[in-house]
Amino acid sequence: MTSLPQNTEKKLGLVIDLDTCVGCQACVTSCKSWNSGGMMAPLTDNNAYGAGADGVWFNRVHTYELDVEAKPSQTLHFPRSCLHCENAACVTVCPTGASYKRSSDGIVLVDEDKCIGCKLCSWACPYGAREYDVFEGVMKKCTLCVDRIYNENLDEKDRLPACVSACPTGARHFGDLGDPVSAVSKLVDDRNGADLMPELQYQPINKYLPPRPRKVENTDGGPPHTLDPVENIEAEGVLGWVDRMLSRLD
Repeated sequence: MTSLPQNTEKKLGLVIDLDTCVGCQACVTSCKSWNSGGMMAPLTDNNAYGAGADGVWFNRVHTYELDVEAKPSQTLHFPRSCLHCENAACVTVCPTGASYKRSSDGIVLVDEDKCIGCKLCSWACPYGAREYDVFEGVMKKCTLCVDRIYNENLDEKDRLPACVSACPTGARHFGDLGDPVSAVSKLVDDRNGADLMPELQYQPINKYLPPRPRKVENTDGGPPHTLDPVENIEAEGVLGWVDRMLSRLD
């Protein structure tokens, strides 16, 4: 089985703002476009425009309606991709060393030359972040666009994951979450950013920022009402609710 590094020099990852994500799918399509020609290419599509369409996607966005008793419902758009966990189970179950975590920046990658397509990593990942390429016979996943973020042929402002560059609402942020004074770390502290499924103790690098209170028009002509934050609906919060939704995914 594959070992994890005891420490990493950086913890590169994403901070995703559930308050400002509008579910436009720009991150999904830009990810697909870039990586179809990148280090993990090709990202195959099977019957893309017909029944039973299937293919490899590193980033997906799920949309839910959160029903709150006696209050208007709230739409939640939830982007889902690899979280580059510190205790990545997908790495430790790999029998060939194909899945590995880099000690330099904490990014979890797949060496396709070593991958035998056994799918153990996909079974071990509770976030549904692994993709099996039926044509290549190997597992693929988000790379945080390592071929962009370290590409010196690009302007420095463009050395970001494709999904971050494409987001029109600024809902996606990229940086070193191992640096307590980095912009992303400060954002997590300021907005109570949280891990997905923390009870599993995989310690995801990527963080989610919960939705903030909403104001809705008062039909009686009075001042706007303010909805309670969705995270107060239940004790475990909105991310706990998302955890339960993800647990139902195949």
